[in-house]
Amino acid sequence: MASARMIGLSTVVPPHVIDQNDAAELAVTVFGGRGLRAEAVRSLFANSAIRQRASARPFDWYRSPHDWPDRNAAYLDAADDLFVEAASAAFTAAGIAGRDVGAVVTVSSTGIATPSLEARVGGRLGLASGVRRTPVFGLGCGGGVAGLALAERLARADPGRPVLMVALELCTLAFRPDEATKKNLVATALFGDGAAACVVVSDEGVRGPRIGFTAEHLWPDTLPIMGWEVDAKGFGVVLTVDLPPFVARRCGEAADAFLPAAGLSREAVGRFVCHPGGAKVLPALEACLGLAEGALTIEREVLAEFGNMSSPTALFVLDRVLARGVEGPLVLTALGPGFSAHFCRIDP
Repeated sequence: MASARMIGLSTVVPPHVIDQNDAAELAVTVFGGRGLRAEAVRSLFANSAIRQRASARPFDWYRSPHDWPDRNAAYLDAADDLFVEAASAAFTAAGIAGRDVGAVVTVSSTGIATPSLEARVGGRLGLASGVRRTPVFGLGCGGGVAGLALAERLARADPGRPVLMVALELCTLAFRPDEATKKNLVATALFGDGAAACVVVSDEGVRGPRIGFTAEHLWPDTLPIMGWEVDAKGFGVVLTVDLPPFVARRCGEAADAFLPAAGLSREAVGRFVCHPGGAKVLPALEACLGLAEGALTIEREVLAEFGNMSSPTALFVLDRVLARGVEGPLVLTALGPGFSAHFCRIDP
């Protein structure tokens, strides 16, 4: 059976850009006088390692409170267009049309769409009426890597039929001006919006990065580390300060289990390609993977330019790594709710 290969990869962001200094001043205005000192707020934003982020809505939208129906309506409005843009660019890169796609994997955890996003925009993309659809919710930051792994399995199950995988998140819509807490402030400084799309096919006649062994690791009793909590106003972030120390202490064990199963050793890896997470997560990743301090340069570039976009972020990093070239196999990895780690071997 032919291996599955990536024959088209695209990354897109919404049109609005939020400068991190402007976001800091908005946070000072919104949270000032409620237990969060202005100096501490500005310091947190300044030390986020983020210059700017893309957003689904203009900056002024975030100045006003919004309830859950408003937030989800904004998600649907922006997500449809962003999905089409990402998928269309991936089709162009792959040299295919929507009618050629046999299956679609849609990964998104920042809004609710029923019918799901690929059904909402299938006509605009020219998807066939018989296309198989798999919407995935709840994987958070790990969703891009997990979605690519799922697309690989679907492609190998139906050789010759391309599979489209889209990871799309509009994290900024979860901004909660009503919640003057440290974790909400961190989320306000960290998250951005974006989408990535990939076309995967199992066909001896195609060229492109080969997707090899994939795996997940779920740690028991770690649910409180990361996720969503939901109330009448929408999603609220669950994010513990224990995350970076946990990554530094425990994620190496998951990598060490994955590598031999993927036919690799740490020395044989050409590059680890990581979801950047945040400014404190990056050094923890370098420590647990045995990398030199500061080694994850492209991850830092993506974080600075786009923030943490949740599921598509790892694919933004992968796109840049592939464009610049690297010798040896890649290990694409991301961490997500559960608490979980996701891995994928990719041979350029």
